Amino acid sequence: MKRQIFDADHEAFRRTVRTFLAKEVEPHYEQWEKDGIVPREAWLAAGRQGLLGLAVPEEYGGGGNADFRYSAVLAEEFTRAGAAGFAVGLHNDVIGPYLTSLGTDAQKRRWLPGFCSGGTITAIAMTEPGAGSDLQAIRTTAADRGDHWLLNGAKTFISNGILADLVIVVARTTPEGGAKGLSLLVVERGAPGFTRGRNLDKIGQKAQDTAELFFQDVRVPKGNLLGEVHGAFGHLMNHLAQERMGIAVAGITAAEHVLELTTRYVKEREAFGRPLARHQHVRFEIAEMATECAVTRAFLDRCVADHAAGTLDAVHAAMAKWWATELQKRVADRCLQLHGGYGYMTEYRVARAFTDGRVQTIYGGTTEIMKEIIGRSLLA
Repeated sequence: MKRQIFDADHEAFRRTVRTFLAKEVEPHYEQWEKDGIVPREAWLAAGRQGLLGLAVPEEYGGGGNADFRYSAVLAEEFTRAGAAGFAVGLHNDVIGPYLTSLGTDAQKRRWLPGFCSGGTITAIAMTEPGAGSDLQAIRTTAADRGDHWLLNGAKTFISNGILADLVIVVARTTPEGGAKGLSLLVVERGAPGFTRGRNLDKIGQKAQDTAELFFQDVRVPKGNLLGEVHGAFGHLMNHLAQERMGIAVAGITAAEHVLELTTRYVKEREAFGRPLARHQHVRFEIAEMATECAVTRAFLDRCVADHAAGTLDAVHAAMAKWWATELQKRVADRCLQLHGGYGYMTEYRVARAFTDGRVQTIYGGTTEIMKEIIGRSLLA
């Protein structure tokens, strides 16, 4: 089916992204995976190409275009290139909206130019060793000390945690109120008492630095409060739909791409004297996955279009996120099986698709949380 959601400008942007990936990412990505980190020069190159801050107003150095379809193109092309560890989507689509929608004029002038140039890499720190999806369990505290907040606590599984120059930290600013006693504080590189733990060793997305962060009596200026005091829960809820859509777009794209690779493989690989594609079981497997991908893509494109128009609700974003990522996981597993022993070899893209994609059903809200959101909306 021909896709209907992109116009000529989106496709021109797609060509730009592909050129960037071919020149600046794909030749180096294997080394980045060995190093466990994407170099700063790659971020600066993305900034020079105009791939960072797509929705940031032009006055701050951004693209000035809030059309989410451009972000969808970016997610699709980075996924097809196998560059899931280069967390441009996190930077643009998760952290960017907090800075642009909640930042004061002074904060925007201070932080957004570097955000768009790639000179300021960002992260958001929600997850704690004892608190994952449960925001009410957050124990990191920020005590009001008059002219500053005194921040204490620890965060883990923080994407861009090693490289980040700017970290949005979710902290408890009042002992009462459960999830409603939380605020967003921006901690900058070099702040006394702010330290980073090890670059965590993951099973996939190895080029993406994921770290533990520690805050011991960090003095955060009052001017680094993002949004309203005790307003973090509402701010987070308002922006989660876009984060989940970015993950969902990557999910369906990854499923389509690994299926494309596998379809080519079974045409070439022989077993029992004939190509795998001539075995009925293999044809049925390919047919089932192709149908599931086509149906999911139609739904995802509608969600992308709705989000670009500002009409997508949290429930449909949750549907898109859990369905697309579970499909991604399922297709990667079945495609690896069709590759046989070769699928277990890291030199084959299907192996990396299998390991890189596994986290997709976990971060941004687990599948179980997505189902709870949907279920509550239907049964409240």
